[in-house]
Amino acid sequence: MATFPTTGATGAPRDLLLKVTPPRVPRHLVSRARLLANADALRDHAVFVVQAPSGFGKTSLLAQWRLEYLAMGMPVAWVSAQTHDDPGRLVQSLALALRVAMGRPAFGRSVLEDDRPGNLGSVTALLSELTQAALDVVLVIDEAERLPPASREALAYLLRNAPPNVRTLIATRPDGRLDIEDLVAYGQCVEIGPALLKFSLDETLQLVHARFGARVDRNMAARLHELTEGWPLGLQLATTIISRGADAHAALSDMTAAAGELQGELVRLLLVNLDPQDRDFLVRIAVLDLLHPELCQAVSGADDAAARLARLSNDTPVFAAAEGGEWLRMHALARDVLRQRFGALDAAEQVAVHARAAQWLAAHDLIDEAAHHALSAGQHQTAYELAERSVYESLMRRGRQAAVLEWLAQLPADELDRRPRLLLAAAWTLASSERHDEAGRFVARLLAQPDVSDALRCECALILGGAAVFADDPDHFVELHVPWTESVPITDPLLLQSHANRMAYRALLEGEPALARLRQQQVARGQAGPGIDYIRRWSELVIGLSYAWEGQVLLAEQLLRPAVAGAETELGRRHRLSCNLAALLAAVAWERDLPGDAAMLLADRLDVLEHSGLPESLLLAYRTAARIAAAEGAEHRALELLNALDAAGAARRLPRLRIASLAEQVRLHAQRHRAQTCRELCERIDAQLADPALPQGPLWRRSVQVLRDVAHAHAAIAARDWPGALAQLARADEQARQRKQGGLHIELLGLRALALERCGQPAQALLREAMDLARAYGLQRVFSDAHPDLGAWVGTLAAEGAQPETSFAPTTATAPPAPVPPVTTHGAVLTPKEGEVLTLLARNLSNKEIGRAMQVGETTIKWHVKNLFAKLDAGTRTQVVQRARILGLFGPER
Repeated sequence: MATFPTTGATGAPRDLLLKVTPPRVPRHLVSRARLLANADALRDHAVFVVQAPSGFGKTSLLAQWRLEYLAMGMPVAWVSAQTHDDPGRLVQSLALALRVAMGRPAFGRSVLEDDRPGNLGSVTALLSELTQAALDVVLVIDEAERLPPASREALAYLLRNAPPNVRTLIATRPDGRLDIEDLVAYGQCVEIGPALLKFSLDETLQLVHARFGARVDRNMAARLHELTEGWPLGLQLATTIISRGADAHAALSDMTAAAGELQGELVRLLLVNLDPQDRDFLVRIAVLDLLHPELCQAVSGADDAAARLARLSNDTPVFAAAEGGEWLRMHALARDVLRQRFGALDAAEQVAVHARAAQWLAAHDLIDEAAHHALSAGQHQTAYELAERSVYESLMRRGRQAAVLEWLAQLPADELDRRPRLLLAAAWTLASSERHDEAGRFVARLLAQPDVSDALRCECALILGGAAVFADDPDHFVELHVPWTESVPITDPLLLQSHANRMAYRALLEGEPALARLRQQQVARGQAGPGIDYIRRWSELVIGLSYAWEGQVLLAEQLLRPAVAGAETELGRRHRLSCNLAALLAAVAWERDLPGDAAMLLADRLDVLEHSGLPESLLLAYRTAARIAAAEGAEHRALELLNALDAAGAARRLPRLRIASLAEQVRLHAQRHRAQTCRELCERIDAQLADPALPQGPLWRRSVQVLRDVAHAHAAIAARDWPGALAQLARADEQARQRKQGGLHIELLGLRALALERCGQPAQALLREAMDLARAYGLQRVFSDAHPDLGAWVGTLAAEGAQPETSFAPTTATAPPAPVPPVTTHGAVLTPKEGEVLTLLARNLSNKEIGRAMQVGETTIKWHVKNLFAKLDAGTRTQVVQRARILGLFGPER
């Protein structure tokens, strides 16, 4: 830059050089696929406006895009806007930035030497010169909200009249409007807001892995994402804190503490520079979960609350838009910090704030929130009355079990008995958790009341049926619903949908998955009411279970992916329904040979499932996690997870889960032919099944008998007792066919073929049939999971068949493939840096342009190019590229 003329030669102020100097990209910046410059949603637009409060990574995104465009061979002009940038200074800054970016010392001379550069004629002259340049150019304007109104008008004029070879990237805060809505409406401009700038879970996992590697596992990374809500500033602070210490787990635990280091950093960044009146305002409104201008005025007593809230939402990074017009909410991290300060206020002041909040919320029919504030204000009777009006609906329509448990802990027993709807809410909540045995006591209190209707009796049966599901007692579940199979005295659409869910689940337990789906389809869809979507999410879980039961993982995945996404959006990632759906989808993703997806779905969810997961969901989650660990070569971790499943089964008194844990351990050891260990584990299974205290119902016994037979078959395989394995496999397969467990049936067909082959009998036809069924169902891992020898045999037969569509997983799973780089370094011919230089050479970039794209000096690039010449035996840059193509060093897209 020092080679360009300064004020004396061009008329441009000397300090403009600082304004046109781009920032360095942070070393640990993660390129997010959906925000890449060449992503499908961004590729064909001329103007990009990144609009969000501070702390959302706007400048980092622009810097990332700059590198991407440089790698494409496009010059990128960067301007950092300032408050004193009048139109003339802005136009001169753009001209100088373009001169530096294109390396043309004469570019923009007329603008830089103009005595009055602020008129629109100067902008037109600049655009004309850009058009004549015949070069694709990228303009970047960062912090555009600092520009005065006249400069924004000039910028809008530039955007509307820019030639086709100019692409413009702008970052601004929400208050920095540019009045270019017409460009947005006509599809010429793309707006990127806070929702897109937030990190998704997989992006957080990618960021944490790139920064810390194995120091921070998936569960910790997911917990970090939950803590920060994907907020870029929160993630930056959190990763910085973790990097300071030697123990990542301890650092994360400190962050979640009420007065942890992360909260301290937020206080320093957020509150220190705030006006005292703004700080007091934030402290008082922090007690609210959702913020509305009128509500904030009522709570704080400030007449200018609406204007103050609007200003703070633009100036501080702690607010996020909530659904519904003017409503906002605070980021949890900031809210927790501010609530600590609210707790330090005078007690009378706290009571007054809660009382005003309760009054406003109740007047606007926000009963659930009003009840909590009334209780905090000491208005107990008012709070109980409001709770009775809201808690049951909140539970049934939005699945807010946590709120019910809070009220259950605070309500006196006599108040609870006087309020039947609170009793119902408590019974429903306890029935669908590890405290399911307590639900019966609440149901008894309900049925002991006078004038109990048939509708209430039916609802109580639904509650007890839910408790039976969570107790893993299928026989009692069926018994409870027999009286209500034909005649259903309830009319509430929510309860009718719940009844349909139970009838479908009953059919599934009885081995009729198709009938389970039919019963769901027979529910009258026309009876939809507000809030019924939550209950229908449970029906999606039942239907997904029915597909997984049959081994139809393609259909299960098609149903469950949108169901999980919807549940996470509506309820939160760690809500119990979201976790149950995710556990099932993780098992399906594993069978589809998508281990990365499966691991991400389970991250930071096992603890929720331990307490409030369906027994089947808990079993599938731990089994999938164990198989992922084993496939990654961490057998010790797999065994630890299976022992944790056994412990969870013991804690929740679910003996089937303990047997399933032992059976899965047998399978794991059988793959390595550890015959003695398998034999001992099978003896433990038989000893547990002989316990007379275990359930004796036929449905439960059949569900564990198949686990026992499969475990004994694996033990025989481990001992290479092939005739014995055939007998056990035949028994297990008979039960699988009776129960219509299609995936298990296909697995057992494959194992039978392996045993027959080892016995010297014809087996290929049987195995090919199993392979064909697995292909139809989408089961990619069924054979390699069953036994490595079977997986290898299937791979050989698939290769011999020369069927391109055949794709079965290898014996050992690998981590999810990384994106294919543009250059492959077969045999370690090239270093990663040399490969990157080679890619940019193929795009006809100069050494200087390559250096800019890679953020290194030109001398370093010359050194890499010299090494490429030597390694590829080439004398020119063209020969280097040609030799690389001949040797196959470029990816397929080249």
